[in-house]
Amino acid sequence: VQLQASGGGLVQPGGSLRLSCVASGSIASVTAMGWYRQAPGKQRELVARIHKTGSIQQIDSMKGRFTISRDNTNNTVFLQMSSLEPDDTAVYFCKAEAGWHVYWGQGTQVTVSS
Repeated sequence: VQLQASGGGLVQPGGSLRLSCVASGSIASVTAMGWYRQAPGKQRELVARIHKTGSIQQIDSMKGRFTISRDNTNNTVFLQMSSLEPDDTAVYFCKAEAGWHVYWGQGTQVTVSS
């Protein structure tokens, strides 16, 4: 499974961004996809994860600001981010789960700054 993430960039506090991650390859085996982020000097953390059934796992502190969705037809997962804060600055990684296998995308930088 290959993952191609896009949509990061520089945004002012209070702004919005939409991240996209397209999966290719052995996509029939993928059961869940999600977004993680890693800020400088910090561990990578879960942002949101969506199972192919539609079940969503999300960090409480981001609920209401971040929304994960999935387009199964196009093998794409989205992360709509709004009311962005400087603390949201991080590299955002897309992840796919396929049984015991885990696949990571290359990451996309999100910088929230005025």
